[in-house]
Amino acid sequence: MNDQSHPDALAGAARRNGGACSPDLYLTLDATAMGALVQRGELEPQDLLEAALARCDEVNARVNAVNQRCEARARQTLASRRAAGTSRDGAFAGVPTLAKDMHTAVAGTVTTNGSRSLRDAPPATHDATLIARYEAAGVVVFGKTATPEFGLSTTTESALWGKTCNPWNLSMSAGGSSGGAAAAVAAGIVPVAHATDGGGSIRIPASYCGVFGMKPTRYRTPHGPDAFEGWFGASCAHVVSRSVRDSALALDVSHGHEKGSPYWLAVPERPFADEVRRTPSRLRVGLVADSLTGMPLDNDIAAVLESTVRLLTGLGHEVEPVTLAIDSQQLFGAHATASGTAFVAAVRDREAALGRALLAEELEPVAWRILRNAQQHSAETLYRARRTFERFGLLMEEKFDRFDVLLSPVTATLTPTLGRLSLEQEYEDYIKHIVGSVSYTALANVSGQPSMSVPLGTSRDGLPIGMMFTAGLCREGLLFQLAGQLEAAQPWALLAPLA
Repeated sequence: MNDQSHPDALAGAARRNGGACSPDLYLTLDATAMGALVQRGELEPQDLLEAALARCDEVNARVNAVNQRCEARARQTLASRRAAGTSRDGAFAGVPTLAKDMHTAVAGTVTTNGSRSLRDAPPATHDATLIARYEAAGVVVFGKTATPEFGLSTTTESALWGKTCNPWNLSMSAGGSSGGAAAAVAAGIVPVAHATDGGGSIRIPASYCGVFGMKPTRYRTPHGPDAFEGWFGASCAHVVSRSVRDSALALDVSHGHEKGSPYWLAVPERPFADEVRRTPSRLRVGLVADSLTGMPLDNDIAAVLESTVRLLTGLGHEVEPVTLAIDSQQLFGAHATASGTAFVAAVRDREAALGRALLAEELEPVAWRILRNAQQHSAETLYRARRTFERFGLLMEEKFDRFDVLLSPVTATLTPTLGRLSLEQEYEDYIKHIVGSVSYTALANVSGQPSMSVPLGTSRDGLPIGMMFTAGLCREGLLFQLAGQLEAAQPWALLAPLA
């Protein structure tokens, strides 16, 4: 972010407001600055929460990003911290945020996964490990963000919660499945929001909404305690944010081994927040222009890709075209087997709780078809899918013997209009339309590497376009270095116009 967001520059504004957080000040701050100002006594956590709630009241009817509010929980959190004398503790002290309504328990709230089949499920009695870690760092969760049904689309539209709109153009999709999170950040409801990515679900909405989003290395962040991995580790949790440093700090406070989990990664060399301030050395960048699905690249996206290459070379990096020898049928087949089988298991769990089978009308048409298709997978198919994950992991790591990072678009096609990727259409139409949005992202989910979307351009219609950078396993630090450098060289808009 620019220097104006530094807490030293903003402390005077907070003092002039008597320690209160005005609407204008709230929209100027990123989460790192909020936490620093609360720690220093320049802002009060209660005022930040009130500012977040007021902004939500002001804009959410237009964007439909927040599908549940849990204000009582948030106020109780603040009251408990005041009583314990810990209100100013933690890197994100008092920072208001939102949790994605997808396979993530937040005590006292229902996890609907965007599905009518779960709207009457009992509220969670515990927090997910990731939510507990965020709150231990001072975060205040006051609501949940919308998702498509079971995360099965790259748009955030559901029969249960309706359509989430892109704050840059309210007739367009915010992306998915973390579209509610990305729209909430872009619209200024919160500076940072929890998100997950199983096939591009952080990076695609980040690109559409003009925010920063990183999918970390497989198993970098905790997934439990209810289950310790999702889709063989393809599904990873982190955040979307307006600033790079917020993403880095959020990973600092959330990563690490989770009790009971058989998966863990080595501790990074230094805090991720420190990496953002480090200038990367001359990087060898592999340019991947061709999509994995054969979908032609939109001209506007190609133009941003070309300008990104010029930006990188101007910063001293070396860019060389590279072709990935990827069998797309194997890639998407293995991903569909893993995600589809997990969907079957989730439906079976709900049926066991209900004591009956789900009816077709309780799921959206595309979801019902995906369920039926996935029910045909055999144990051998699942086993072979896991082996395919491992093969692609090795293939990608071999690419990083030659390159430090790979650059590609996030999507092959521009932000779609609402309805185009809905799960309520015919299955064949859905498959035809979704190909353009998943043309690049799923590979890093299957292979496990960290991958980020950086907002580096716009279409001729003024919609954001992100560029994707992928690094070797456990090299999030390198990506944060590069992202910090790009953010300083070409800052992006902090808020969408809500047009």
